[in-house]
Amino acid sequence: MDIVKAASDWARFEMHSGAVFAAFGLAFLLAGLGFRQWGGTDFSRALLVPMLVAGVLLLILGVGLGLLGQSRLAAVPATYASDATAFLTAELARTDKVLNDYRILAFRLFPAIIALCALAIPFLDGPYWRASLITAIALFTVLILIDSNANARLQDYRQQLSMAEAST
Repeated sequence: MDIVKAASDWARFEMHSGAVFAAFGLAFLLAGLGFRQWGGTDFSRALLVPMLVAGVLLLILGVGLGLLGQSRLAAVPATYASDATAFLTAELARTDKVLNDYRILAFRLFPAIIALCALAIPFLDGPYWRASLITAIALFTVLILIDSNANARLQDYRQQLSMAEAST
């Protein structure tokens, strides 16, 4: 098993996730501007600010993941070549931490936020409140979709690391 290839593939997948986050960010920005420009109701015009905020957050997340993945991709071969055992140990610890973060955030906290926003919609009457809550629901749904895919890939990568550690 080539652990450098597996680690490089993981970094590439993170870069792809970053690109997907950035694409959704652009979609949110364009949707917000479209609702503002062509919306005929107060609600559709109220979507501008929440959609712009969500779009900018997704763009920042996407660009950050892309840059981080790119730097990791460049550093993997040298780090592994310098000390393979330390690399495996550090990668296992990192994957365990990220899997735990996914378990807490993407599969518990984000759904709870979506549920709270959905429950608040009937009680908050203003168009800006409703636009913000609906945008938050859309934002966290995107985060869950992308993170659940990344979680599955990370579990596979963690399994490859475990097999490589057992063989050393």
